[in-house]
Amino acid sequence: MKFYTSVGPNPRVVKLFMAEKGITLPEVEIDLRGGENRRPPYSTEVNPSGQTPALELDDGSFLTEITAICEYLDERFPGTSLIGDTAEERAKTRMWTRRVDLKFCEPMANGFRFAEGLPMFEPRMRCLPDAAPGLKAVAQDGLAWLDAQLGDRHFLAGDKLTLADVLLFAFVEFGNAVGQPLSAEYANINRWFAAMQARPSATTA
Repeated sequence: MKFYTSVGPNPRVVKLFMAEKGITLPEVEIDLRGGENRRPPYSTEVNPSGQTPALELDDGSFLTEITAICEYLDERFPGTSLIGDTAEERAKTRMWTRRVDLKFCEPMANGFRFAEGLPMFEPRMRCLPDAAPGLKAVAQDGLAWLDAQLGDRHFLAGDKLTLADVLLFAFVEFGNAVGQPLSAEYANINRWFAAMQARPSATTA
């Protein structure tokens, strides 16, 4: 297998996931800022969506989309599962992963693309600059909801770390770096984020 990576929160999710699982794969660095992901051969041979990351399988085919990659790696490599050991655990992980994606990751990322990231993204995709403030507000609403749902638990989907935590951490971390910082008012998320930052994966991934 071979991992195609770049800057950005999406590759970061998979790197964190692999670090938590103890997985090491050969990597190919894609120049996202230079638009390598939008040109052949990457856009024709690896991922026609022109996005990173991607995972090249042993048979030469490719997997894209971070949840698909992470679930595949979770099944292929032994050790503690970050998806779940039972049908119930896996369903809860997928439920929380989807909630995190819809309520925070998507609006936060598009708020960045349509504002601070506009010079890079405008030539590559349809951008709606007027929507950026609203999207950022939606992302904050999502964090407020997640903060209330998390309560005093250590992890989102139950009593152990899952993909949902890895996804939220990578995107909160990215938001902090691109003008959408984590507000101090979200006490539960701040406590959780500090604990995630202290994990070895946060510095080794």
